[in-house]
Amino acid sequence: MEAFKTLIWIINIISALAVIVLVLLQHGKGADAGATFGSGSGSAQGVFGSAGKANFLSRSTALAATFFFATCMAMVYIHTHTTKHGLDFSSVQQTQQAPKPAVPVKNNTEPAAPVPRQQ
Repeated sequence: MEAFKTLIWIINIISALAVIVLVLLQHGKGADAGATFGSGSGSAQGVFGSAGKANFLSRSTALAATFFFATCMAMVYIHTHTTKHGLDFSSVQQTQQAPKPAVPVKNNTEPAAPVPRQQ
């Protein structure tokens, strides 16, 4: 089971890095918006992009995002279906007591004096 968890972690990290790199490599749709509006002859499809336009980078990004989402969900499923949750320190034996502080802590039980208001 630990090898499977490690494999999922590796795929998750690689897909996360791939999504970051692929998004940074793509040309933004908003970069053409200023030029389209500036010329005065722009259409809504030229600004917002057409539906059937998907190149290699956008498809690769969608694939990497799908792998990232799937591995995140797999890690959630594995974590919720394991018997050991969180850190368990119940079996740890203490070898030494913690040292006492060098400066004694003053126990101030008196109420604080009211602060005068300035006008």
